Amino acid sequence: MTGQDARTSQTSLIERLPPELVHEPLNWLFAEHYRHRQLCQLIERVGTATVLLGDEAQEILDFLRHDMPLHVIDEEDDLFPLLRRRCQPADELDAVLGALSAEHRDDLTHAQTLIDRLQKALMDGRAPGHDLQTRQLFVDFAARERRHIALENAVVLPIARLRLTAADLRSLSIRIAARRGVLLEAPMGETAS
Repeated sequence: MTGQDARTSQTSLIERLPPELVHEPLNWLFAEHYRHRQLCQLIERVGTATVLLGDEAQEILDFLRHDMPLHVIDEEDDLFPLLRRRCQPADELDAVLGALSAEHRDDLTHAQTLIDRLQKALMDGRAPGHDLQTRQLFVDFAARERRHIALENAVVLPIARLRLTAADLRSLSIRIAARRGVLLEAPMGETAS
């Protein structure tokens, strides 16, 4: 059994989303944010531990390398442009989206730092929590990510629910599904065209 097979046979600490949720793209994004909160808990646990938590570290690595960049693309390439087209001036969303985009860029940079530290920890067999600077990097990353998610959940997603059209949501579903290789079947009551 390969290392990847062993990991997938264990219970994941970060839940997987049911593929059919892609039919409800705003719920998908909200559920993704919940997964990011699970990631933050795991990052704090691994980053402050003085014993190397190898399986958990690998799960963080997998998420930061794969899931997080996909989520950023979902928002930057699809959700945010749709919102910019649909929002009204009274929504005052441009500044919020600009700030979130800057945070996305920073998050990916900080994620790479965490990836590097986790890879080193796994190679050395030494927990990140032994080094105070590394410990702080992990804690700070989790705190920034939680603030970011809170803003998206409290401001962006509610406005998206008000402003996006059925066609916008369908397009968002298609792109999220394609990015993940999920076969997008017609929802119940709808025939595929």
